[in-house]
Order: sequence, then structure tokens, then C-alpha cells
Amino acid sequence: MIRDNKIKDLERDLMHEVGLSSIQAKAYLWVNVYGRMDAHKISRELNVTYSEAQDAAESLIALGGFIEYGESEYEAMHPRFTAVNMYRRKCERLNVPFARNKTVDNIGAVLEESYDSARTK
Repeated sequence: MIRDNKIKDLERDLMHEVGLSSIQAKAYLWVNVYGRMDAHKISRELNVTYSEAQDAAESLIALGGFIEYGESEYEAMHPRFTAVNMYRRKCERLNVPFARNKTVDNIGAVLEESYDSARTK
């Protein structure tokens, strides 16, 4: 399991490097670490409104971080790929050249073990 201080570092990196909002970053991390869940559970776990959780999850689908299962249930895509893909989309939005970003690469590397563990229970 990832330590709380490391989660805060990942949240900061997702916001700064990938361009996620605080709620998006928290939702992305939560679903990566704990597995598939619906917007109601995301809302309860993050202490945000259902609407905020739903909006964050839907925006993460658009950014390539989540996929949707059924009605309002979300699963994270593998973090090794999604962190980089979300970063690539940020570069495209800002019209800046996409280049390797070690901080973004590290996000996927740090989340990988927790991601795999949450899906093999």
C-alpha cells in the first residue's frame, strides 16, 4: 500500500504535471489504489458531492484515465499508460511539444503495484 505522504506527492504531481484538478487527482488515485467503484462511493470516500465525483470521473474518461462500466461505475486504466497519455493530452491542449517527463513516468511506476493488487483480490 502507498503511504499517505506518497499519495500527497502523487496528487501534487498529477495536478502540476498532468493538469488535473484536486478532485480529479484524488479520484484517479483512489480508483487506481482501491479498484472499480461508482460515483457514490467516490463521493463518500473523497468527501465531495455526488455531482463533483461524477464530473471528475466523467472528465477522467475524456482524458483517458478511466473507463466506464455500466451505470456510473468507473475503473482506472493501467497507470503506466494513463499518466503518460493524460500528460500527452495536456501537451496537445497547450500546444507544447510532448517529451518524456520523468515525474509523469514515476506516477505510473509508483501506482502499478497498488493497481495490480486491487485487481487480484
